[in-house]
Amino acid sequence: MLNLSCLNEAEPRSGAKVFKPYEDRKIRVPFVESDADEELLFNIPFTGNIKLRGVIIAGDDSEQHPKTAVLYRNKPFMAFSDTDGAGDQLLSLNIDRDGSLIYPLKMSKFSNVHHLSIHIKENFGSASTRINYIGLRGQFSDFVRQEVVITTYELAPNIADHKTDLINTNPHFIS
Repeated sequence: MLNLSCLNEAEPRSGAKVFKPYEDRKIRVPFVESDADEELLFNIPFTGNIKLRGVIIAGDDSEQHPKTAVLYRNKPFMAFSDTDGAGDQLLSLNIDRDGSLIYPLKMSKFSNVHHLSIHIKENFGSASTRINYIGLRGQFSDFVRQEVVITTYELAPNIADHKTDLINTNPHFIS
């Protein structure tokens, strides 16, 4: 998660550390904690297309656990001012210390994702939010980018541009 960014994190680069292997989801450190208020915004670029099926968000058993998350797909470099509109999916989170709850996502919205933003809007009442683990469930595929084709075509052909040695010797005339 080299290019991942997290806004409003108390410790710089701690947001990238909560994206751990699934086996390490119960380990409480490292974690990310919000700084000024309870909001966090993760911007996650992918190196290919993702069919995202579910997300896991684990925190503490306290009021610091996130309560509401909004997911945005394919909107790179989001800031908190960009989160005013409706997202692609709103998640109402339950307190999950072990990372055992998988929140399913709408397949129609998250079938071709190359950038994901997760906005943690609120928690269960604390001044700061703490997250221990975020897991993404889905399927990865490489980018299939079409190269730009530069071509020339004729809208109105000019007969002088098409020299030919053929003489029209069609013996079949309609009379």
